[in-house]
Amino acid sequence: MLPIWEDRKGHNWEMKVLGKERIHKFIANHTDCKKAVLALILEIESADWNTPGDMKARYPKASIIGNNNVVFNLCGNKYRIWLKITYRNRIAIIIRIGTHKDYDMWEMV
Repeated sequence: MLPIWEDRKGHNWEMKVLGKERIHKFIANHTDCKKAVLALILEIESADWNTPGDMKARYPKASIIGNNNVVFNLCGNKYRIWLKITYRNRIAIIIRIGTHKDYDMWEMV
């Protein structure tokens, strides 16, 4: 994990990502998405997102599915990862990760 660092105003820029064990299990069976998934997680951990609009500015194709839940497309939409992001507390929780077919069966909040 990247260390927490602060700017001159004392702003904490790091976002904590919880539920990474889901990723490790998934990429063990879907090695073709390993690089994309890990790159996304690293970017989220260092993101300065204070609102859903900040996240959408960086990921315009991400789907906000209500109540701070976001689905990101990976590997040309072959895979999807669902996170619940609490912008104020700077926490992103991995709810699910799966194939596009898996995604079609997920019950959204």
